[in-house]
Amino acid sequence: MGEISKITVEGTSNLANSMRVAFATKDLESINAHFGGAKEFVVYKVSKEGFEVDGVIKTDTSSMEGDEKTEYKVKALQGINIMYCESIGGTAAAKVIRAGMNPMKVQEPRKIEDVLKELVSMLNDNPPPWIKQIMNIETTEDPRLARWTAE
Repeated sequence: MGEISKITVEGTSNLANSMRVAFATKDLESINAHFGGAKEFVVYKVSKEGFEVDGVIKTDTSSMEGDEKTEYKVKALQGINIMYCESIGGTAAAKVIRAGMNPMKVQEPRKIEDVLKELVSMLNDNPPPWIKQIMNIETTEDPRLARWTAE
């Protein structure tokens, strides 16, 4: 079995309540790789204040077969909150979810920076409950809360 290679980056800022987001990529600039075929994942810390690169995880599984590839990638991505890719199979998606990650597919290749800006904007607006849970953001504006407390 191959070795997991992680390149970490010393950040200069302190992003409070940040989540770790990985992007399956062939060029470190776009989401343009299938989960199973991705040889690299670039990882960013994302918070309301912005984003910064956290490192690159190299996951070349070309010498492996079958489920071994998926297990290897899931282990390499341990600690990631959201993983973006061009596509992912059902079995692999289930394994990613069981490992605590949220897999996100893009319909076509997208610039990583564009997605990061959208994430920061969403965090500063009204993120969905599953993002609030990752970020430890207290839910105060959910209209369902009034119904629940009234019962």
